[in-house]
Amino acid sequence: QVQLVESGGGLVQAGGSLRLSCVASTRSFGVHNMGWFRQAPGKEREFVAAIIRSGNSVDYADSVKGRFTISRDNAQNTVYLQMNSLKPEDTALYYCASKITYGNDRYAPSYDSWGQGTQVTVSS
Repeated sequence: QVQLVESGGGLVQAGGSLRLSCVASTRSFGVHNMGWFRQAPGKEREFVAAIIRSGNSVDYADSVKGRFTISRDNAQNTVYLQMNSLKPEDTALYYCASKITYGNDRYAPSYDSWGQGTQVTVSS
């Protein structure tokens, strides 16, 4: 398993921006497909964004498309989530996840490793 550590969460006003980072402790980060998920209190964990190992293909939930951008730096073992135009409904604990396999990027159980999460709170 890969250790994943998220950072960058915080409290921001609606319309503001945050950039989340997730650092992976592995020598083979370049073979891992990465995803971001979030979970709000009382709700199920939901898919936010995913990026394949090369960074050439990305996927977004409809709720964040056009506002969030996922990217990765394989030399730094890091995946990012740039979040702009934040809304109160974006408030959640954000997790990054990794897996070796392709496909089912929106399906949380398909991921092998998870971070502890970083809290994002958007005030209205």
